[in-house]
Amino acid sequence: MTIDLYHISLSSPCRAVRLAAKLIGVDLNLKVINIFEWEHLTPEFLKMNPQHTIPVLDDNGFYLTESRAIMTYLASKYGTNYSLYPKDVQKKAIVDQRLFFDMEIIFQPFKDYFLPLVLKKGHDEVKFQEIPRNLPFLEKILENSEFVAGDSITIADVALVTTVSNYEVVGVDLSKFPNIHRWYTTCQKILPGYDEINLKGTVELKELWEDLKSK
Repeated sequence: MTIDLYHISLSSPCRAVRLAAKLIGVDLNLKVINIFEWEHLTPEFLKMNPQHTIPVLDDNGFYLTESRAIMTYLASKYGTNYSLYPKDVQKKAIVDQRLFFDMEIIFQPFKDYFLPLVLKKGHDEVKFQEIPRNLPFLEKILENSEFVAGDSITIADVALVTTVSNYEVVGVDLSKFPNIHRWYTTCQKILPGYDEINLKGTVELKELWEDLKSK
């Protein structure tokens, strides 16, 4: 059985799915979509995802979009380490809440700045300065636990660590947030495939960011 992932390595949602799959123990067949050549707008791609976003998972003809939904699907269907995405309803609810927290609170300010930049609308200094505005919330979450949903790593940590790595790309000083800095360093050390997947992707993202800013 082949599980395909349509992705681009510099995208943090794509990186999150790949890191989560590695942590869960799922092998993915990677298919690169060149968004700069408009491959996400082809009729074939739009059949899988009318929203023309990446990542997209194809599990034997079952198509799923949105990185956090993909991560919970992979953990639910293929995971054997239930601490990554607990079966206990309340523990699972905390992980889900942290995933939504990543999407709405931590990832959104970065997206608000970066997407217009990609669309050639230029550097917006106000939005740029707003990127770290919600980090104090994450700092507080990590005040009394090692990881974002408790004392063991979950897929919520994977989602958030890839987003926070974007912050580092654009120069946010994480040392100002000791709990985040401690958690971020730990995740880098223990997540399998971190350098290959996330570090490599952030290098590509930084090159793109600097190129777009210069123009």
